[in-house]
Amino acid sequence: MFDRLREDVRTARETDPAAKSSAEVLLYAGLHAVWAYRLAHWLWTREFHFAARLISQLTRFLTGVEIHPGADLGRRVFVDHGMGVVVGETAEVGDDVVMYHGVTLGGDDPRPVKRHPTVGDRVTLGANATLVGDITVGDDASVGAGAVVVDDVPPGATVVGNPAKVVDGGDGTDGGNGVESADEASEPTAVDPETTADPDDESTDDPDGETAGPPEPPACCGAAGAS
Repeated sequence: MFDRLREDVRTARETDPAAKSSAEVLLYAGLHAVWAYRLAHWLWTREFHFAARLISQLTRFLTGVEIHPGADLGRRVFVDHGMGVVVGETAEVGDDVVMYHGVTLGGDDPRPVKRHPTVGDRVTLGANATLVGDITVGDDASVGAGAVVVDDVPPGATVVGNPAKVVDGGDGTDGGNGVESADEASEPTAVDPETTADPDDESTDDPDGETAGPPEPPACCGAAGAS
């Protein structure tokens, strides 16, 4: 247990450039929230549901971070600042994940089924990012601040916007990866230069192979019409 505590403190120091000492890190609300979650989760898995929820709600009141005791968090999860973070019951979070304030891992189904996101290892979730539903965020992905993610995110990709689109990394296609690439959505249709007429070319080839010049002016115009 103490190894896990030291591991969490070391992670906070390595992740937050503002941290000046381990003693300072011990004041972090996000760290307190994760530690309280560990205890609540231990109780939850042993069917002490009321006690687990009591700890969860007290932690929410004290830290501003609400992690359901039924959620599954990996090792070295760091919640920076933490205020407003909500992690739902069936959420799964991998190792070395960083969450900033306002992150929501929310559900989209009123039934007691897997209804919250699965977040892979080494994922960064920016401030106020909202992930909804039984989706998967691949390993090493990044979700930009304020992004709203409702589809799977490819491993290594960066997604931003509402709805979220891939802007860097990953394959960014809809072939099983969900989120559409922003570049793909805005890419213009290619034009075949051989089938496009040159607006500066005043001549065309007639069917007999002779080059036709510009049309003669109407007879009524005469020389004056051509000037």
